[in-house]
Amino acid sequence: MAPLLSSTGLLLTALTLSASCQAAPSATPVAAAVTAIPSSKTSAGAPLFHSETLQLTDGVLSKLQLNNTRLFAFGNNASDLSLGKDSCKVFPGDAAWPSSTTWSLFDRLLDGALIKTVPLAASCYSDWPQYDSDKCKVVSDNWTVSYLHAADPASIMWPLYEGRTCLPTDDSSETCTVGGYSSYAVNVSTVAQIQLAINFARNAGLRLVVKNTGHDFNGKSTGAGALGIWTHHLKDMEYYEDYQGPGYRGPVVKMGAGVQASEIYTLAKKLGFTAVGGEGKTVGVAGGYVLGGGHSPMSSIYGLAVDQVVAMEVVLANGRFVTVTEESDADLFWALRGGGGGTYGIVTSVISRVHPKVGVTVSTFNFATGGNVTVDKFWAGVRAYLDRFPDNADAGTYAYFWVMSTGANSFSFLMNPYFAVNHTVAQFNTLMKPWFDELDRLGIPYTPKTTYYDNYYDAWDAGFPLETVASTVMATGSRLFPRANWEDASLLNQTFDALKTTITAGHPLLAFNMKADLLEGSPENSANPAFRNTLMHAITSTSWSANATNTQIRDELETFANDVLGVWRKTCPEAGAYMSEANILEPDFQQAFYGSNYDRLYKLKQRYDPTGLFYTPTGVGSEDWTVKSQDNLPDQNGRLCRV
Repeated sequence: MAPLLSSTGLLLTALTLSASCQAAPSATPVAAAVTAIPSSKTSAGAPLFHSETLQLTDGVLSKLQLNNTRLFAFGNNASDLSLGKDSCKVFPGDAAWPSSTTWSLFDRLLDGALIKTVPLAASCYSDWPQYDSDKCKVVSDNWTVSYLHAADPASIMWPLYEGRTCLPTDDSSETCTVGGYSSYAVNVSTVAQIQLAINFARNAGLRLVVKNTGHDFNGKSTGAGALGIWTHHLKDMEYYEDYQGPGYRGPVVKMGAGVQASEIYTLAKKLGFTAVGGEGKTVGVAGGYVLGGGHSPMSSIYGLAVDQVVAMEVVLANGRFVTVTEESDADLFWALRGGGGGTYGIVTSVISRVHPKVGVTVSTFNFATGGNVTVDKFWAGVRAYLDRFPDNADAGTYAYFWVMSTGANSFSFLMNPYFAVNHTVAQFNTLMKPWFDELDRLGIPYTPKTTYYDNYYDAWDAGFPLETVASTVMATGSRLFPRANWEDASLLNQTFDALKTTITAGHPLLAFNMKADLLEGSPENSANPAFRNTLMHAITSTSWSANATNTQIRDELETFANDVLGVWRKTCPEAGAYMSEANILEPDFQQAFYGSNYDRLYKLKQRYDPTGLFYTPTGVGSEDWTVKSQDNLPDQNGRLCRV
């Protein structure tokens, strides 16, 4: 529930506690004013959103009149409540875990925004009060639909990393636990709520996680015993046609952290601009996606989503709300743009460049073995496509395609879709002609369905399918294959053979032919340097049987990480992988996800988050921590402790 606004600002009501935190709240309320900051332009060059004007201040804290005010106090770079070297985050059941009275006080300060986690599938289990067979069926029927998980404060897209502790089931007598989901989440509607949550987690020694949609492939927005900050409802958007801010003049859009791809693209269609965002329908454009780099159907023209960012509003680990630009803090501005979400602070909004309206040609087609198409002809057709990657990317296009085994000596290629920005159908056909001519020569039948759209949104909506998520028997891994692999004939042969070996062994290939050069005039940022040389972002996966033991799953995950993906790494050992769509057991994740930027990112992590408040698996500084998993899997179902 949103707090009430008075003439003097936002008022929250906190109840006075007696000498002990454990004591019952007094009946006498004490008004605690959350300062309403004027919404005039900040150093970012644009006004704060209303949600950002409602802030926690030192003056507010001085009025709380609580014996445990220290739990909500701002921090500094040498917090006296930081954990010792061998300490763990406070966990449910520990003596230091906040009492129910303290959680109740926290909820009052948040004005009712605290949510105690109930797993999505709890309705399937008779030992939960939420048990309801009809609701269970709805959850079960929609379990693989990404919208279901995005709309929940704790659920994530890949339950493997939560611990698979409460899955849909037909057997209501089975066991459901909160497992690796956060214990509580704050449904954020104001900056003040984020500040309160950060201060409370830091001062109480709690694990903290940040969730927008839960889309990350490695479960970065979940953690057993954690307090979650759910930014999903920070949906404000504002378009500025003539923005004049630090280091940039031109059209921009300011987006709240909860804005998703479909939302910004809808606004862009309405107002006649084009935004750089994800291809996935439910991806949160202004959350972890942009903070990790963010590839896009527009990347071959304008680079990564993070390259568009000119300013950010951020709550830091000490609880302070700041505007971050290249001028205000060049180091933090650099680190936030590519160093990963949930690492240096919680971004409440970003201001990003936008671009003119574009036309797009979208094409889908497929071909497969069978009839006159032998296995050798099939692979020759795929190779003819691979050979064209430099020309296609340099033409500003983006392709999303699959190659997979469909049985013994049986394979299929699926283009779904080819996304040709600034190409008419005739121009697209001209670009594809060398490849299509080769398919014709090989006798491979294909029937393109090709349509031109005069705007990005309609092309994107028609072209990209809704993500299928929440598999409990699958894990993924990826690689950014560099242009150098196409410039050397032997390396290209090795790359093709590596992909063919993977697919023939039964691991599907989902890949993007694209490039992501740094946008001209954009400040350098910390996005993985491997992106700047890539021509293909390739993803594959492994799977196991539904009744596999944890030991069998662990063995499969390690084989996949080291052997299957190892074949890809050998073709480009100096390259890397996209952290948001990568393998959680990637060897030397520092090099793979951050490259030459890692040392600087790590030093900045110590400066801006000295107590280690922000932790994410494979995030900067995560090597200083370990999760004591309850099932010996690389998940977040366990206590978080310093190494």
